[in-house]
Amino acid sequence: MLNSRVLFAVTLIPMLWFDASASMGTQHKTKPPVSSDAAPQLSSISQRAEQGDPQAEYKLGSLYMTGTSVPLDYQQAVMWYGKAAEQNYPEAEFALGYMYEQGEGVNRDYRQARHYYTAAAQQGHTTAENNLGSLYEHGQGVRKNIRQAADWYRKAADRGEVVAQCNLASLYFRGKGIRRDYVQAATWFRAAAERGYPPAQENLASMYYTGTGVKQDFTEAANWVRRAAVLGYARAQLDLGYLYEQGKGVPLDHVAAYTWYKIAAGGERRAVAQLKSLSSVMTEAQIRQATIAAAELNIHTPNPSSARGSASVGNSWLPPR
Repeated sequence: MLNSRVLFAVTLIPMLWFDASASMGTQHKTKPPVSSDAAPQLSSISQRAEQGDPQAEYKLGSLYMTGTSVPLDYQQAVMWYGKAAEQNYPEAEFALGYMYEQGEGVNRDYRQARHYYTAAAQQGHTTAENNLGSLYEHGQGVRKNIRQAADWYRKAADRGEVVAQCNLASLYFRGKGIRRDYVQAATWFRAAAERGYPPAQENLASMYYTGTGVKQDFTEAANWVRRAAVLGYARAQLDLGYLYEQGKGVPLDHVAAYTWYKIAAGGERRAVAQLKSLSSVMTEAQIRQATIAAAELNIHTPNPSSARGSASVGNSWLPPR
């Protein structure tokens, strides 16, 4: 449930379309964090939790949720989160909402997820605001209401929550439920992109590539897609390879293109087809050079089966094969 999708793709004749099969949601869900100082203080945390300290109850729940210094136990996590939530501790309310949404330690219950997300959001918890917006967008535990979703995304976005900024931008981009506004979409993608959020960087690059909401600029597209690529975002790596293959915004360079396709292949199945196609116009020496370069860059790309949350608003610029 961590994905944001709606994407564009470029055909052999550059044109924009939307892939309805790509599940156009904007569900970027964030797991409750575990406090970095919790594990070394397990005994103290346990003692304070038993005494009813809500912060300690939350930290103990987080340790059980992640299996840090204690056995992994979602039911224990839910119990301790619940105790802290009873005392209106916002981090615990958010965490409990997440557990109900994911069905971890409890039966999945979107109404309960909405209840706890709302409680945390009303105390200004930005991630709860974002996740509550997602429930409204997708009609999970509430009647679907895109305007309400946008309101919650904006509350979090205004306070710098990059996922909410990206989600709000996606709503403006698609214009479903709210007025389509490409300039606003570009503005919010840029806000998240400048804070280092790869899906937003990729989406902003896509807008520069197509001249949607901004002046078309292949160089800017390449700049933003490179930022996402070096952070391990597979779709951006795929598109950076495509830019090098086409010589758009960067010099035409088959070795560089092959290098980025090779890196992307760990998380983007389409990169395999691109490697096969490109290798037909390269020498063995060039392929070796690109393969070595890819290994030396040592950029980790998640496996596609485990890369939840790596989808973006732009499908990529690769022509369909």
